[in-house]
Amino acid sequence: MLGLLRRPSGALLLALLLPAAQAESGWQLQNFCPAGFELREGGCYLRSLYRDYASLQGSGVGGLKTGLPALREGFSPQQIDLGRLLFFDPILSGTGELSCASCHDPQQGFADGRGRSIGAGGQLAERSAPTLWNVAFLRRLFWDARADSLEAQMEGPLYDPREMANSPAKLLQDLRATTTYPALFAQAFNGDASIQLAQIYTAIAAFESSLISLNSRYDLYAHGYHEVLTAHEIEGMNIFRSFVARCAECHTPPLFTNQQVAVLGTPEPAGRPLDPGVQAVTGDASQRGGFKVPTLRNIAFTAPYMHSGRFATLRQATAFYNGGRGHAVPAGEALSLHWHIWEPNLSDEELDRLVDFMKTLSDQSFMPVLPAAVPSGLPPILGSQ
Repeated sequence: MLGLLRRPSGALLLALLLPAAQAESGWQLQNFCPAGFELREGGCYLRSLYRDYASLQGSGVGGLKTGLPALREGFSPQQIDLGRLLFFDPILSGTGELSCASCHDPQQGFADGRGRSIGAGGQLAERSAPTLWNVAFLRRLFWDARADSLEAQMEGPLYDPREMANSPAKLLQDLRATTTYPALFAQAFNGDASIQLAQIYTAIAAFESSLISLNSRYDLYAHGYHEVLTAHEIEGMNIFRSFVARCAECHTPPLFTNQQVAVLGTPEPAGRPLDPGVQAVTGDASQRGGFKVPTLRNIAFTAPYMHSGRFATLRQATAFYNGGRGHAVPAGEALSLHWHIWEPNLSDEELDRLVDFMKTLSDQSFMPVLPAAVPSGLPPILGSQ
């Protein structure tokens, strides 16, 4: 739609889906890019109106026509498609019962609808699973920002005994023992059928980098189509960007995150001790209780909210910021709260309008095709349910 990430339609969509169906039966990787990307010199590159804007994210609180930060792109169509198959294949888990989609469910905003994700043997992880939409733009991964790349991030859940409970040796052994994956890796990696860990990580990173969500009703408004938002939604946007609510100072457009760490003083669920957050990684006491500012893209699909799922609804999460600086900090804790956290004294109506606006950030129009089968022969795990 006039330079937005365009969704294929009609005969073009049918032409794109036919090779996908052939891939599922004959395991031939796709040779075309996902929706929203164009093929140039063997790699897939994003097309978006945001790339035409000179003002870059980080140069202010984010006007409507602020450009995008750097994106992981240039992966081949075959690498992206191989990553898609791996993402839903339970062969990646030690027990053969979990896939990446077990915690990053496409139908739940690529989160899993839980305050604490469930891993191998029903074990609980320490935190919730963040969305993967637009993850290719992020400089730091995990709630505590401990990983600096998608490849580094995926090693955490793959080998954590409470999550996918695999090991590098078993992962390689299982993939190499299949009759299908060596040939698929050869298609994706210039004839190399040996299957190496770096190739596995690259393929999954390639698929995750294709999960782009920049075509919401808000985006249409930002690009000049103002009639797509209601009066209540526009009012909510103005509150969001105001120097009273100050939401946009951390949730900066167009990604709706400034990619920084913030100490907010959010309460833990009943019976849970304070999560030290980034302090446990860096040892810096000023970062105790600090977490990476999450994106608000597709926030309507990813309840419950905060690192621990403390708030069941978006309205509750929004109201937390209105409660006054440090109102939920446990007794005995002296956190270095972010300076943006104060007491805006928004009315109930203003809080409702903020929720109205955040729901305009919903866009899953470029949902990847979910595989009917995966190369291991195991039943594909397509989500958290």
